[in-house]
Amino acid sequence: MATVKSFSAASQPLTLRRSVFNLALPAVGEQVLNTLVGLSDTFLVGHLSMDASRKLGYDSATALAGVGLANQMVWLVTVFFIAVSVGSTALIARHKGANEMPSANRVLQQSLLIGLAMGLAATMAALLLAPASMRLLGAGPDVLPLGVAFFRIAGLTFAPAALLFVGNAALRGVGDTRTPLLVMLGVNGVNILLSWLLVNGNLGMPTLGVEGSAVGAAVARGGGGLFLVWLLLRGRSGLQVERRLRVDWSAIKRIVKIGAPSGGEQIVFQGALLIFIGFVTSLGTVAYAAHNVVLSIESLSFLPGLGYAVAASALVGQRLGAGEPDAAQDNAYEALRQGALMMTTLGVIMILFPHQLITLFVNDPDVAAMGANSMRIAGLFQPFLALNFILSGALRGAGDTRFPMYSKLVTTWGIRLPLVFGALALGWGLTGIWAAMTIDFAAQSLLALWRFRQNRWRSIRV
Repeated sequence: MATVKSFSAASQPLTLRRSVFNLALPAVGEQVLNTLVGLSDTFLVGHLSMDASRKLGYDSATALAGVGLANQMVWLVTVFFIAVSVGSTALIARHKGANEMPSANRVLQQSLLIGLAMGLAATMAALLLAPASMRLLGAGPDVLPLGVAFFRIAGLTFAPAALLFVGNAALRGVGDTRTPLLVMLGVNGVNILLSWLLVNGNLGMPTLGVEGSAVGAAVARGGGGLFLVWLLLRGRSGLQVERRLRVDWSAIKRIVKIGAPSGGEQIVFQGALLIFIGFVTSLGTVAYAAHNVVLSIESLSFLPGLGYAVAASALVGQRLGAGEPDAAQDNAYEALRQGALMMTTLGVIMILFPHQLITLFVNDPDVAAMGANSMRIAGLFQPFLALNFILSGALRGAGDTRFPMYSKLVTTWGIRLPLVFGALALGWGLTGIWAAMTIDFAAQSLLALWRFRQNRWRSIRV
């Protein structure tokens, strides 16, 4: 288990660097594997064989658009699981730092119960509202049935998928970033195998196309969630779920108090994103396919930032729980230095090799040409993303989850959407849309830095 070292050990720069790196590296790996579930779906449907296209009646660009729209809704559902996860990580980290493991286990059990309830509700919503949600995103008649099928299949395992998100977050709160990494390794193995068999009908399996990729992702995430619960029932890294289910309303209130603003943050963002996606789909199927591929590739560059944000949350929470706010600050800034270096390096690669990266995921030259400038723009704003992700993660670990919500509200609705509208009015197309995104993220990063340097997070009670 990767654990957080004491401040006395981490006070020397080299030891601090190693302490942060050892906790963050498995978290980065977990983020890579979590993202790879979606990337493998994008890759496989983007390389739909000619024989499969004839059987299914659609090409790879249409398949990519369908998967992309459905995944927007899957992510919207996931927002609620993440809200519980944020509250779970922050509270469990505090209890771990204060050496209060019975309290940490109570938070774990209640977090899993909340996640299970949300997952079951999300399954019903996906089954009933899939057509309406795809129309809301602007799906054309060729894309609509594909998006509906993917979303409904994915929705069947939302409950165990919620347990996967929450369980991994709880383990990260006690400093165990390796178990989530290993679990996600298994999830990816199952997803890639099933999707490879079912998308193009390999080894005599049925040719299911988009539905095949949905089956692979659903079975993999659902199975991963059940396996993780089994591990926690047996006990892992000091955490253990009681077999007797009990509702503890005081613990639930604490989780909701910390996690709800993170859910609100994502709802604010996703609400704007629904409008944003409508702007993108208005440019046509090829433009949306290009946008989806660039977004999928760019998500790889997010991973160091997301991994180091996870580490910053756990480190800050544990150090505050131990009564060491100066150590919390040192760890947060060290996480920022390491994560920013990694993301900037990936950004340079995106700027220099946009066509080559896009053609790894789709063999359509029109899609590659459409997305090249967007890829370059995405590479430019990687340092801003690192700043935003990691310092926001540190704030969440301290329990300051309201400010990121307010930041999203101001920048996404007040900056991104007006700029996108203006870019399209000027005829700048997909390139203008990505330029608007860049300005939005830059504003978010500066706000996160300002908030962290105010030091109010040091005295927040959770």
